[in-house]
Amino acid sequence: MPAGPLRVRQNYLAILVAAVACFLFEAVWYSFFLNAWLQGIGRTRAWLEATGVNPLLQYGTALLAAALLAATISTFTQLTGAQTALRGVRMAAALWAGCVLTTYATEYVFEVRTYSIFSINTGFWLIGMMLMGAIVGAWKKKPRIENTAKR
Repeated sequence: MPAGPLRVRQNYLAILVAAVACFLFEAVWYSFFLNAWLQGIGRTRAWLEATGVNPLLQYGTALLAAALLAATISTFTQLTGAQTALRGVRMAAALWAGCVLTTYATEYVFEVRTYSIFSINTGFWLIGMMLMGAIVGAWKKKPRIENTAKR
């Protein structure tokens, strides 16, 4: 029987660093796969440049989504045992398989999308989530030091 309720203590600095790391990895990933990605979604560079969408909205959304995922990975990592980089990576991979892979698979099969775009998008999330899991798993919040001296 557990000694008490499980406690989750979020390390917001670790979550922020993990989110920024994932965001930067995303920039590299999609820069590398840009032509294949555009072909997979049936678009061109000209279309991409002419969308008129505010890049701040796009980047802000990507960063916020990464931060929410990092916090979720951190929570599951802490709730399943000792907080370590390996457990963070394993939790991220499990969350990816149970949530991201299944969601994309269902969506892409009905949208009749190619395996290449499926691989580019889900591959990014697998590696990005595992990167965030390693960071939030390894970066433990320092415990508070309580003053035990009587006054």
